[in-house]
Amino acid sequence: MKRPILDSRRRAVLAVVAAFPGGRECAAACLGLDLKQFDNKLYENPGHRPLTDEQVRQLEKVAGTTYLPDYITGLYNGVFVAMPEPADTDNIDLLARAMGTAVKRGKVDAMILKALEDGQIDEAELASIITAHRQHIAARHAEVGAILALHRKPQP
Repeated sequence: MKRPILDSRRRAVLAVVAAFPGGRECAAACLGLDLKQFDNKLYENPGHRPLTDEQVRQLEKVAGTTYLPDYITGLYNGVFVAMPEPADTDNIDLLARAMGTAVKRGKVDAMILKALEDGQIDEAELASIITAHRQHIAARHAEVGAILALHRKPQP
């Protein structure tokens, strides 16, 4: 699945709703809003406040996405990393994380190689490479966090 490049809060929120199981109707129900209220907030219609960060977070928990924090950290040239819970981590999880990180690094390297075929990197290629690179760095950071969580010496 190709991940969208999110260059505004509105696009991040729209991506969350697009990823929500059941679409807008189910997202509205999840927040306890009727569809008209939800659409007014979602599309930021005049006279209506947009969805709050907490409402978007609630939708993202159900959808399993991190579009809003990815967008916000991107504003600061950072990377959002959801750290694993120690109870959710075992050696199988560590192996899966390591392989996932390697795949993401390979994707970045392949994108760079392809972009350099003509000798230069254009703006669209740059944006795609940066997005993939952030995903790789986030995966690596989460991988290291999982290793530390699983193998940390218990505190007395």
